[in-house]
Amino acid sequence: MGKLTKNQKAAREKVDNTKEYSLEEAAELLKEVTFTKFDASVDLDIRLGVDPKKADQMVRGVVTLPHGTGKDLTVLVLCTPDKEEEAKEAGADYVGLDDYIQKIEKGWTDVDVIITMPTVMAKVGRLGRVLGPRGLMPNPKAGTVTMDVGNAVKDIKAGKIDFKVDKFGIIHTSVGKVSFTPEKLIDNVKEMIQTVGKLKPASAKGAYFRSINLSSTMSPSITIDKNTVPGIKSIIVQS
Repeated sequence: MGKLTKNQKAAREKVDNTKEYSLEEAAELLKEVTFTKFDASVDLDIRLGVDPKKADQMVRGVVTLPHGTGKDLTVLVLCTPDKEEEAKEAGADYVGLDDYIQKIEKGWTDVDVIITMPTVMAKVGRLGRVLGPRGLMPNPKAGTVTMDVGNAVKDIKAGKIDFKVDKFGIIHTSVGKVSFTPEKLIDNVKEMIQTVGKLKPASAKGAYFRSINLSSTMSPSITIDKNTVPGIKSIIVQS
């Protein structure tokens, strides 16, 4: 492991790894321990008491963050010609079908989200080997396979994100930027956690929310006291 910089040392000294901070404290502290020269992303890690290997305990969903992610997401819409204008008017960065399918087959994946239509999934499906490992494969559950491509694009641009638990039972997602006010970060975190809470599998036993951590790019991780997140206490009790 490389030597810590002066700023990294100062940041670590400000975070007590033995303490659980309230959500409000964590949002404030995050700004004090972020020293990047760019507007760093704020990441939320939620460790759940589920076994992702079991199909009935796979937690996946979508959420529209009240204040967006702060990222200008690049959206590709793979659609038939009659839907192209709708996609462009909604703000899609790239629109087309066969030409983009060919580009993707050759390795092009310079986008953040891909939206498509059920009627062309037969063509898009063969891109699974390229898009799957990059998390770009359109999915009906994520709202990225739909006939209403215009609203789908608008939702993504407004801050709608797709999330799912990884093989370790953890959900990793971005909930904003360090430049956001603490109040905006708190609102986004609350919305994300409450959405995950509603997806609790009936077969999951024991505590559902195991731990919640907030961090920014290159900052120390801050552990949040679960009891300080509105709406989460009832879920913990039920668990």
